[in-house]
Amino acid sequence: MSQNPTNRIPFLDRDHSILAFNERVMDWARRDDVPLLERLRYLAIVSSNLDEFFEVRMAPQLAARKTNETHGQYTAQSYQSLSEQVHRMVAEQYVIYNEQVLPALEKKGIKLISHGERNARQRKWVKETFQREIQPLLMPVGLDPAHPFPQVANKSLNFIVRLTGKDAFGRENEVAIVKIPRILPRFYKLPVVRGSRQIHFVSISSLIRSHLSDLFPGRQVTEFSQFRVTRHSDLAVDEEEVKNLRTALRKGLQSRHYGEALRLEVSAGCSEYLSDFLLRQFALPPEALYRVSGPVNLVRLNQLIDNAGAAALRFEPYEAGWPADLVPGQSFFERLQQGDVLLHHPYESFDAVLAFLREAVEDPNVLAIKQTIYRTGAKSQMMELLREAVRRGKEVTAVVELKARFDEEANISYAERLESVGAQVVYGVVGLKTHAKMMLITRRERGRLKRYAHMSTGNYNAGTARLYTDLGYLTADDALTADVDNVFLHLASQNRLTKLGKSVIAPFHLHKLMLDKVEKAGAAAAAGKPVRIVLKMNSLTDVPLARSLALASQQGVQVDAIVRGACILPAGVPGVTENVRVRSVIGRLLEHSRVFFFEVDGKQELWLSSADWMNRNMLRRVELAWPVTDADLRQRIIDECLTLYLQDDRDSWLLQPDGRYVRATERPGGRGARGRSRSKAKISAQDTLMARYGSSLS
Repeated sequence: MSQNPTNRIPFLDRDHSILAFNERVMDWARRDDVPLLERLRYLAIVSSNLDEFFEVRMAPQLAARKTNETHGQYTAQSYQSLSEQVHRMVAEQYVIYNEQVLPALEKKGIKLISHGERNARQRKWVKETFQREIQPLLMPVGLDPAHPFPQVANKSLNFIVRLTGKDAFGRENEVAIVKIPRILPRFYKLPVVRGSRQIHFVSISSLIRSHLSDLFPGRQVTEFSQFRVTRHSDLAVDEEEVKNLRTALRKGLQSRHYGEALRLEVSAGCSEYLSDFLLRQFALPPEALYRVSGPVNLVRLNQLIDNAGAAALRFEPYEAGWPADLVPGQSFFERLQQGDVLLHHPYESFDAVLAFLREAVEDPNVLAIKQTIYRTGAKSQMMELLREAVRRGKEVTAVVELKARFDEEANISYAERLESVGAQVVYGVVGLKTHAKMMLITRRERGRLKRYAHMSTGNYNAGTARLYTDLGYLTADDALTADVDNVFLHLASQNRLTKLGKSVIAPFHLHKLMLDKVEKAGAAAAAGKPVRIVLKMNSLTDVPLARSLALASQQGVQVDAIVRGACILPAGVPGVTENVRVRSVIGRLLEHSRVFFFEVDGKQELWLSSADWMNRNMLRRVELAWPVTDADLRQRIIDECLTLYLQDDRDSWLLQPDGRYVRATERPGGRGARGRSRSKAKISAQDTLMARYGSSLS
């Protein structure tokens, strides 16, 4: 096999790979086998993902476009290329919305009624609703030297209006702006006609446009458009300079909604006069303008979906079963003395994690509880249990990550609430995000202290635990629990980290460990030994790790990477990565678990982690990885998280050498994580696991 210099590996562009992931998500909105309201929800998910893409990824690209200079790896050409891809995606998104999903919903009795389609009774209801609930909250602003263009918040809905005639003072100010308050619903359900099974909705933008003239008595509205601007929203705080990170972040949150403008969305029929006017106001180039045939914010379709009822047009409800390795009512502490427990969410209920913490809170022999908090969601039971633990006299330490993107405000609030009852709250390490997911319980047993731990690939969030696939690990193993304790001590004290017994953490050792594992696998393969690497993660964008996999492939290592989102490593490039296969599984659930499996000459090693193979996870975050040494648990992870996903031929996509993804098809001779042949039947890994573990599917 020819050897390729490792510095000539044709890595794929990360940003284009992120967009390609969203194209795969959007495919679920096309699928006839997906319930209609769920297809609509996938369109909303894509919109939400694109919002975040602009808020986080596009600022340096736009800077390169505006200055025509290189900003790091970004250029005016890279901005143009990304913009073209997003424009194609958005155009396709609205084609699916208008030409596929909405007509199909109408056949099922759910219809979004435009102004021209409303009958007299509906128009009367719309007018009364506008006058009673909406107009009193609107404040149109006519633009003139005394009334400059108003501040427009990130992702807010607004109207721009062009007027004829003169205002009350005889002036011909022709442009006005109308902000639509966020508190108003984006979709209203029209009253149901007695005896009819039809469910009709009206969007707030359609409702307001029908009565725009009511806001400008004595003048004529000649042109108008809804519009929405997306702004840079990644908080930047110099942690080395601030004295109180929480205070600095709180101040930053106040200005987040008014960062640099990056994208402008308007109605498809918006005149060039109004769109050019808005582009000038926001200092945006023409490529940043997106004309859409429908609501400018498809994320808000979730309101329509939630209010539509129609259970037959949704996924069948899934009720997670109680974990197979736990007996309801049995003490967690007694069970863990018998061995470790694996939890596979959301197939197995996250309630078990809450029950573990609840038992610790209520057990008088538990002396201390330590936990990391990254994303816990609103109204977190976990936070209330920690507060109750403090009230019961236990020592509670919470490592709260204040910089969890878009959860900063919630985490600040949780930190303050925990501190208010006496919990010890720390914020991790300056310059690093604490992304590790750990809980440690210290209990007095027979005159000595015994530790129990929960570690996870995902967040302590009961809401997302119903939608994200993750692995949790409960253990009383002395080495693992000592490792977790040492990590907590390191985060709180900032002292040098004691050498860990089994686990590894980033940014100190995880990156090097993974590089070493891949390098040793390559050396073994070069020596003629059978070698297999199977990886499951959200993203693979770290260049050194991607390069190491390419080199291992050239040495004969068979590499399978199950990567949900962005992947810079091309698969199947002759002489470079021809032994690398990359697949992405996009399903009803969001794939989130991280599993790293190495098999060299028959010897297996498997690691679970909170970290993806990204530069930020390896070098700019505190992450935890731990080995699964129990043979039965290791085999269960191989079967459920690797082999089954490699057999999936319904929801999988295969990465091509040029960066394209194609649907996985049945390929005789395809291999599972342990070399087993693939079944000829269509397989959905997620459906298989839901059927296996669900307590009810009804």
